[in-house]
Amino acid sequence: MRPHNSIHGVSDRPTETRRVILVIADISGYTRFTRLHRLSQAHAESIICELLEAVAAETRHPLKLHEFLGDAASFYALSDGTPVTAREVFEQVTRLCEAFRQRSGELTGECSLCVCGACRAAGALRLKVIVHEGEAVITLLRDFERVSGEDVILAHRLLKNSIPADEYVAVTDGFLRSLGELPGPAPESRLEQCEGIGEVAVAVFSAPGSQRTAPAPRPLAAVRAAIRMELYAARRILLNAPRRLPRAPAR
Repeated sequence: MRPHNSIHGVSDRPTETRRVILVIADISGYTRFTRLHRLSQAHAESIICELLEAVAAETRHPLKLHEFLGDAASFYALSDGTPVTAREVFEQVTRLCEAFRQRSGELTGECSLCVCGACRAAGALRLKVIVHEGEAVITLLRDFERVSGEDVILAHRLLKNSIPADEYVAVTDGFLRSLGELPGPAPESRLEQCEGIGEVAVAVFSAPGSQRTAPAPRPLAAVRAAIRMELYAARRILLNAPRRLPRAPAR
């Protein structure tokens, strides 16, 4: 644990530099999904929040939720450099991918009573996940831990890559070394050009749960979802209510 000083020589907030594992779960197709008329935009916001909440609910120690950013959720775990911690994080990434596909399939049925563009396309959304191990500066702001630094920037910039799939888990060499060998198919090795940083070696795994069949629609759930969507749209459009934000999972 190393203290990080400000430019004046003394930090004015509790700050430390730590080795961390960074996880960013990003929903593919979000921009296209929200380029719709106002009713569809309101429904899209609600659907995205449902999916992000499903993802966040699958994480626990050592992973911590850092923040929600539009169509993405970012997490971090303190790293001890051992395969035990790395594999625990990777197992949670596997579970959150499966939870995303499960909830996406449920929403496809639950939104079946609405014909707006967002509800009709709910099942087409996909999840891509970046996992990177490096150093981060952790600053305590009130009760919130702000995670920053070059490795955090790298992880976010890796979301813009040349991977042809829209559903995958891409891990950097730093994390792969801690992870060690895993059973199952070997990942695809790639070199990605990261803006302002250069080439970054990554290993790409197929997203867990991507071949799973969507659950059958539940009529009562569809009625409840339709009512919930319309109430949310009315608050957003007629009352100009604030956008709904995903809820952090209870600890």
